[in-house]
Amino acid sequence: MPDSKAGPISQLPPISSLEPGLVLDGFRLEERLHQGGMANLWSVTRLEPLPGETFPLMMKVPRIKGGEDPATIVGFEVEQMLMPALKGRHVPRYVARGDWTRQAYIVMERVEGQSLRPRLDEAPLSLDEVVQIGILVCTALQDLHRQHVVHLDIKPSNILLRPLKSSDGRPLSASNVNGGLLANCEAVLVDFGLSRHEHLPDLLEEEFSLPMGTGPYMSPEQVQFIRNDPRSDLFALGVMLYHLATGERPFGQPNSVRGLRRRLYIEPVPPRAINADLPAWFQEVVLRCLEVKPERRYQSAAQLALDLQQPDGVVLTKRAERMHTSNSVKTLKRWFFALGAEPSIQVSPSSQVSRSPIIMAAVDIEHATAALLEQLRETVRRIVQTEPGARLACVSVMKTARIGMDELTDKEGKSLHVKQLIALKHWARPISKALALEDGRLTFHVLEAPDAATAIIDFAAKNGADHIVMGARGASALRRYLGSVSAQVVTQSDCSVTVVREPATSN
Repeated sequence: MPDSKAGPISQLPPISSLEPGLVLDGFRLEERLHQGGMANLWSVTRLEPLPGETFPLMMKVPRIKGGEDPATIVGFEVEQMLMPALKGRHVPRYVARGDWTRQAYIVMERVEGQSLRPRLDEAPLSLDEVVQIGILVCTALQDLHRQHVVHLDIKPSNILLRPLKSSDGRPLSASNVNGGLLANCEAVLVDFGLSRHEHLPDLLEEEFSLPMGTGPYMSPEQVQFIRNDPRSDLFALGVMLYHLATGERPFGQPNSVRGLRRRLYIEPVPPRAINADLPAWFQEVVLRCLEVKPERRYQSAAQLALDLQQPDGVVLTKRAERMHTSNSVKTLKRWFFALGAEPSIQVSPSSQVSRSPIIMAAVDIEHATAALLEQLRETVRRIVQTEPGARLACVSVMKTARIGMDELTDKEGKSLHVKQLIALKHWARPISKALALEDGRLTFHVLEAPDAATAIIDFAAKNGADHIVMGARGASALRRYLGSVSAQVVTQSDCSVTVVREPATSN
């Protein structure tokens, strides 16, 4: 049944054709925006607008003429079922849906943004633009995965870049998608016909036994009929970043199951072998996204976004050094094992996100006492130990003057930034040794800012931290008057905060 207030569908005749001016369940068709192979998109207006419904509307209507791929019809059913469950800035707002007995449709927000698809034709793009696109998509995926959904068809045409608006509703002036200035944009994901919701029936899995997705972007586990792993979306994003940075697809454009299965044993040409200007850290990130086994990829979109935003913290492995694919002997060995490869252990989107948090340790290297630093280290160790998939970001703030020049070196001419970074690594060494943190699970960041609390809060928000652990020095009259850094972080952060006190000393 539609969500509008029209009468029962059984009393109305089926729609024979859609034309501008037609009124369907209280929505008037204004203009056809797009005619695709599987659906048409129409600009529509509601005859009796609802309170607060001030955004433009769009109607998506499936093309049903007979002889269509049944998966197209089932996919539209999936989208009708799933979209009402989606919320937030990174998906179109759902409005209404129509019944198949008369006219199936979905009415949703018409997103005022541009598709990423045209950018493929201009690849390779600048590294800055590719990285910024990756960060925006990661933010959208993290939000989607928290809602128990895996998209399973991440590709440029399913990603819109919407300019952010000021408080008065005007687009921020710095937004310029074509020019690559994306700081004031956000990614909006569309087309959920192949998606999987953890708590809703998977109609595609129930009715079909072939891999579902878009050939160049499908993950190895999708080829093996696994449809509930959020790391599949990170594989697809890795394919997209590879293409945008090199101008080539890492796995070609296969059109058969046999061709799709090649990604189980054929390695992509390393990006730097195609575009020598790409840095080693970028190749490390992309090839990690493209690992065959999901457990060897990034475990959450937030962890991938952290590396894209903080490339200095990317730990380089043999991935970064590759300049050619494996030899024929190794490829044959990978092919042999791929023949009998079993699907990965199935996970759910929400559980995968929850067990892959970003733990942020905010360490006051310069002013904290040895006892407080030890207590903070032990607390961080215990927290990370209980989260085997956690990423630990150790952060220290190097305070800079708000006005005037800062001294960047000590009396011996050594960089204060590097000196603080070394001290931070020294503080974390026992944690790394005790927990055997590897493969980029431990990173270090020295932030230069005039206000420590603001720097910590901004870093946590920007990088999707799930938990901040920080120390707090003893109380004093001045600190009570001005407000402590820890108090500001506790009251202003969006994530959980654990404050560690210095151990009490006996008199």
